[in-house]
This record gives sequence, structure tokens and C-alpha cells, in this order.
Amino acid sequence: MADVKRVERPLSPHLQIYRPQLTSITSILTRITGNALIVGVALAVWWLLAAAVGDEYFATANAVATSWFGDLVFAGSAWAVWYHYLAGLRHLYYDAGKGLDIPTAEKLGWACIIGSVVLTVITILLVQ
Repeated sequence: MADVKRVERPLSPHLQIYRPQLTSITSILTRITGNALIVGVALAVWWLLAAAVGDEYFATANAVATSWFGDLVFAGSAWAVWYHYLAGLRHLYYDAGKGLDIPTAEKLGWACIIGSVVLTVITILLVQ
């Protein structure tokens, strides 16, 4: 068998040296928030279904939905809705061929993150 000469190739960047970019983080957050909304929808559907089934079942579902866990799920869902909405607007802007340079993309990423937090706080204050 002939001698095989190994070619020195660069190694792939590992997480110890790779710095995550804001645009990749916001893209991942969009996917996470879209999937996480299922938890809030499931809790709301369970609560509505329990109201239709009977008083005892509704008491259990209402206790969970109005507990600290339910408040956390619904507050997280409010943030997820706002973030997902703002990220969708950002992608529509990208689809128009605008904002694709790195500084603008990073500003839009921060706008999605900060805007979603601010809109969530306003939503929670208005609902209470």
C-alpha cells in the first residue's frame, strides 16, 4: 500500500474560540420562542376546556393557571409573542433587501430584544 500523505487542514472553530454573533442568537431565539408558545397555548386551552367540562376540573385548572407557575408561563408567552412578532417584522425588512449590513442587522437584533421586553412590561401592566 502506498504511503498516504496527510494534508494539514484547519480545524473547525470550537465553542471555546467561537464567539456567538447577535444575529445568530436572535435567529435561535426566534425558533425557541415560536416553539415555547406551545406551552402557553396548551395551558390556555386546558383552562378553557376545564371551564367547559365542569366546576371541579375548572377549579384545578384555574388554580394552576393563576398560580406563580401560570403567571410565569403567561408572562413568558407574552414576551415570546412580542419577540416573535418583532423578529417577523425584522425578517420582512430583510426580505425587502434592506438592513443586511452587519451594523444595521445588529441594531435590529437589539431592537427586537429590547423592544420585546419593553412591550411585555407594558402588556403586563395594562392587563393587571
